[in-house]
Amino acid sequence: MVKVFTSLFFTAALALAAPAVELKSAGPLTFGPNGTLFAGDSAGGRIFAFETNDTKPSKGVTVEIKGVNTKIAALLGTTADQILIADMAVNRISKNIYFSVARGRGPEATPMILRADTAGNITEFGLATAKQSSVSLSDVPAEGGRQRMEAITDLGFVDGKVVVAGLSNEDFASSLRSFPYPFKEATKGAGIEIFHGAHGRFETNAPVRTFVPYTIKDKAYILAAYTCTPLVRIPVSDLKPGAKVKGTTIAELGNRNRPLDMIAYEKDGHAYILMANSSRGVMKLTGEGLDGYAPITAQTEKQGVPYETVDSLKGVQQLDKYDATHGVTLSDEGGSLNVRTISLP
Repeated sequence: MVKVFTSLFFTAALALAAPAVELKSAGPLTFGPNGTLFAGDSAGGRIFAFETNDTKPSKGVTVEIKGVNTKIAALLGTTADQILIADMAVNRISKNIYFSVARGRGPEATPMILRADTAGNITEFGLATAKQSSVSLSDVPAEGGRQRMEAITDLGFVDGKVVVAGLSNEDFASSLRSFPYPFKEATKGAGIEIFHGAHGRFETNAPVRTFVPYTIKDKAYILAAYTCTPLVRIPVSDLKPGAKVKGTTIAELGNRNRPLDMIAYEKDGHAYILMANSSRGVMKLTGEGLDGYAPITAQTEKQGVPYETVDSLKGVQQLDKYDATHGVTLSDEGGSLNVRTISLP
């Protein structure tokens, strides 16, 4: 998903002194300046930056790709049940849509990045030939376990830095890492502690599932959503290597639910957050006055930032902004994964 905070405009080329590093898994995606695509590789414990050279401006148009999983399977010479789409991100310059994909299942799956143009034509993005740089995560969980595959759960680009949510091998396993771009040396992440209202306790081991950078009174924050479903406000300025950071829980949105993706937008002079969920549909939350909600510090089922359910959006697995007034959804409709632009509600 594209998550870009107002930032310095980078013109420096990616460092190419070292040979290209192979992508071992394809997870979360986000775009930075100049069409730079960032990709998370939990298995390899790295963040990649690829120069897409996809910088020809395009005006917003209606996009619809029915059965994108079937089309991808045909392109890759397999069947739809052997395709897993991990994430989707829109290049805001070209309006092309990028997918991180696994061909096959399990540890032997082949990671790939694919690109769909505004006409719905899908092609493979050439990882081997694209200019790239990468940075290793210095505190990833050991290889081979579930926690390793959650080393990177989401990415965002914030004020010239790539922010990485996921799990670390520290006591505070829930981590937010921040890497200046162009990449330099690896650093430890900040361990995140939150109060989980549905569970009635403080937690440090549950990863952020999805987040969006957000400005509140000229200060940069991460709005992070967790399973079951706390919404937490975390100052970006606190994300220092090795720090222990206590987030502020400002909403409990209902248990037995996993947040899948979220975007922030404005409509008719008001700010909103749109969040796709595994079992509670798509929620539209107010994005205003988020510094005014009392921290949740006691057990509760639902409390804090209000929301409404967008009944017209069903089966949404991935969300991204397309332009100021439209989003893009990847939805499961009876086993067919369909991509389409929507008017932001």
